[in-house]
Amino acid sequence: MERGLQTVWSRQMNKNHAQFERQELCDLFDSVGPDHPTLCEGWTTAHLAAHLILRETSLKAFGLVIPGYLARKLTKATQKLAQNQPFEKLVDKIRSGPPFYLKRVDETMNLFEFFVHHEDVRRGGEDFAPRSDIDDLDDALWERQERFSKLMVRRLKDVDITLLRLSGEKIHLGGGGKPVVLEGTPSEIGLFLFGRREHSEVKLTGDPEAINEIKVGKLG
Repeated sequence: MERGLQTVWSRQMNKNHAQFERQELCDLFDSVGPDHPTLCEGWTTAHLAAHLILRETSLKAFGLVIPGYLARKLTKATQKLAQNQPFEKLVDKIRSGPPFYLKRVDETMNLFEFFVHHEDVRRGGEDFAPRSDIDDLDDALWERQERFSKLMVRRLKDVDITLLRLSGEKIHLGGGGKPVVLEGTPSEIGLFLFGRREHSEVKLTGDPEAINEIKVGKLG
């Protein structure tokens, strides 16, 4: 109960939605344990926890963006940490927050990351139910949606992308000649563009080739 009240206070008073998602994810980790499935292929919650720690504390995290040797090193480090470190210690490390040198960029760096991974665990189980209390979170995601989305769709070919929020707000990303519109809540659009395409509720309209490209093309 105290943790729940603390995270609500964090969202309401500090407006740090990344920290709220971090704490909610840790609560969920505590609830489901280290062997719970996630939407990250081949990963249990233990692997996901190890990933989140390495991402913030290890130079091996460059393997997230640099393929080849560094990516292989990161994969091995993730497996090793997940297998050798007690899950409770992994969760406590994540719960303690980002290292001091990342605290100022926590919301920018971690909002989408922790929201998506929170949903990876929620939607990885059999008893998934949509969240109905995240209007503030959706607003925060929408504020950062343009920069995040341009990064995620940069590898798609010849698609002119518009994001359409259910409220009618739009973000035109551009990027090509064939138009496609992604319609949904900011949270569902974010999940889609983070690669959780089959597990998000987004409506696609526009040029058939553009729709196919955004469904199967490379993201991230």
